[in-house]
Amino acid sequence: MGGRLVEHLLGDIRICGYSVAGEETVVAAPELNVCFDIGKAPGEILNIDHVLLSHGHMDHAAGLAYYLSQRNFVGIAPGCVLAPKALVQPIRELLRVWGMIEGHETPARIVGLSGGDRYEIRRGLVVHAFEVNHRVPALGFGVVDVRHKLKPEYAGLSGPELVALKKKGVEIEHKVEVPLVTFCGDTAEGAWQNLEVVHKAKVLILECSFFEADHVKRARAGYHLHVRDVARILGEMECEHFVITHLSRRTSLREAKATLTKLVSPQVAEKITFLMDRRKNAPPHLDSRKPEAVQPIPPP
Repeated sequence: MGGRLVEHLLGDIRICGYSVAGEETVVAAPELNVCFDIGKAPGEILNIDHVLLSHGHMDHAAGLAYYLSQRNFVGIAPGCVLAPKALVQPIRELLRVWGMIEGHETPARIVGLSGGDRYEIRRGLVVHAFEVNHRVPALGFGVVDVRHKLKPEYAGLSGPELVALKKKGVEIEHKVEVPLVTFCGDTAEGAWQNLEVVHKAKVLILECSFFEADHVKRARAGYHLHVRDVARILGEMECEHFVITHLSRRTSLREAKATLTKLVSPQVAEKITFLMDRRKNAPPHLDSRKPEAVQPIPPP
């Protein structure tokens, strides 16, 4: 996946996207057929069938109608949008108004979810929605691999013996759920931090917009995470990889990486990837170059 999206391979999971606070956030896991938020609907994500919309702020949702329209234009099946229930009617109204502008209404599947709801992407792959703590109705999403494994007590039996037990109605398998990627969207701290789909995700995607020491109150006021919150949260998780999104242009990528690294253990620091770090997966001969920065701009 090329273009302006930044791509990272984290274990066996590919993550790509673009995220700058107040401008645009779109994060895709292409092989899982999901895109967390839509940003301005970059062309690279149009083939992804499921948009998991965390909330309705413009930098996360502006491209929704365009995404659906473009899929229809090139002959792809209607896209599926999973969103907080409070947004379902406004999204449908948005599509109705765009239909008036364009002269035809774009087909779409809009699914409203509440915290605790689940939605099957395909057999064995489920989205788990959970409430996060933002200023508007908002959800986080965990993409979970659901597997069925033979119970240990039946491990030594032959095929025919297992079939015979199943015919008798014996449950010979147990369900195992493996959270693959969890996206928390824009949020302050909250009960979501205690969920297994967050704690044990292979890849946990967290926002961090505030890094300055005197911006804690600003983070709280906007229901966002401060870097000190993020450092504490990461230290509590069992995840294999952490992806940090939603940096503000107030803070360069170099500064953000240095600040967070100082606040976590070396073991946690090794797991951290900043989404907008184009050098993270660069060839060795590029390692000595300065990391690409999100250029600072004056605070609003």
